[in-house]
Amino acid sequence: MPDVTKTAAEAVEDAIAPPSAAEPAPQPKAEKARSLWGDAWVDLRRNPYFLVSSVLIFFLLLIAAFPSLFTSASPTVGDLVNHYLGKPELGKIGSEGWLGYDGQGRSVYARLIHGTRASVIVGICVTLIVTIIGGIMGMIAGYFGGIIDAVLSRVTDIFFGIPFLLGAMVVLQSFTERTIWVVVFALAFLGWTQITRVMRGAVITVKQADYVQAAKALGAGTGRILFRHILPNAMAPVIVVATIALGGYISAEATLSYLGLGLSSPIVSWGVDISTGVTQIRTAQHILLYPSIMLSITVLAFIMLGEAVRNALDPKLR
Repeated sequence: MPDVTKTAAEAVEDAIAPPSAAEPAPQPKAEKARSLWGDAWVDLRRNPYFLVSSVLIFFLLLIAAFPSLFTSASPTVGDLVNHYLGKPELGKIGSEGWLGYDGQGRSVYARLIHGTRASVIVGICVTLIVTIIGGIMGMIAGYFGGIIDAVLSRVTDIFFGIPFLLGAMVVLQSFTERTIWVVVFALAFLGWTQITRVMRGAVITVKQADYVQAAKALGAGTGRILFRHILPNAMAPVIVVATIALGGYISAEATLSYLGLGLSSPIVSWGVDISTGVTQIRTAQHILLYPSIMLSITVLAFIMLGEAVRNALDPKLR
């Protein structure tokens, strides 16, 4: 049996001995620094406008991609028995005629669903084209400066001075057949100027940053500096402008179709239905009402998304 008793000397030794060093408390892990895009994503997830607009846009994209999931009725084939004087039957949600019929007996609901595709395709395609063209021109002008900047800026000013819708109308007048891609070309032909100006200003600001100057000092090539260091940090304002402009392009397509210079039957789009509905507004208001509501909701959704992204990416607004 081990001796558990202590002598007087041992007890005195234990009393005067310095206390053993306590184990250091675990230090909390330092939070990993987030990038601008990481901070923006955190802010966006807390923004109700971003959440609402994202849900609306996702729903619109789903309708545009798979219209047959929402209706089995044809948007172009009608039955004159179902004349537009037969008003909407809102109580029969989901039925073919719950939003009524137009003058040719076609389901307004089916045309509303299938018309989403043309409007969304025009908006997205025009936005992609003007972002690529305007982004490249703005990046070249802002980075190289000098005579290159002067020439590109003057060209941009010339196109910027042409009224957008008026210029698109002139372009469309030169085509006998106005398909979706013709409308996309007409809108993109004059729509790149704003992106060019925004990108140029952002590049001029970013290229003065220390990390860009350090990359130059280390011998990095022009392509690497542009696409690795400048472009990712200059895209934030461009994304904001492009997102807001997308809704504007959808509205512009509807305006041109309403004026008879854009899409026309048998192509199904909200603008075509609005143009038809105006001529029958006294007898069948629903033909004009529902595509107008869809157009307004779509434009509002993209504007809300753009504003939410702008607030998240601009540190001055936080």
